[in-house]
Amino acid sequence: VQLQASGGGLVQAGGTLRLSCAASGRAFSRWSMGWFRQAPGREREFVAAISWRGGSTYYADSVKGRFTISRDNAKGTVYLQMSGLKPEDTAIYYCAAEIGGSSYLTYQRTYNYWGKGTLVTVSS
Repeated sequence: VQLQASGGGLVQAGGTLRLSCAASGRAFSRWSMGWFRQAPGREREFVAAISWRGGSTYYADSVKGRFTISRDNAKGTVYLQMSGLKPEDTAIYYCAAEIGGSSYLTYQRTYNYWGKGTLVTVSS
């Protein structure tokens, strides 16, 4: 399984970005997917997750109402639409895949595979 995140960049506060994570593997539709981020000097933290069926989504309180996670199983891709960006959203964003059917999607240890990350920088 390979995960390739893209879409990061530099954006002004209040702006929008859409991150994409393309996954290899024919079983993508049966994987739950998550986004995590790591800001400079901080530990990696949960951002959002979507169940393999797509019917359940989860968000960190800090991004709720501003970020939306979605997936396109036909394309093997998960997205993170980010709006109302704040300087504190600056971080490397990682996508991750959970292939075992776990429902504990807010925990990093749940995930089996990780992408390399894409940098999001929000200027004030």
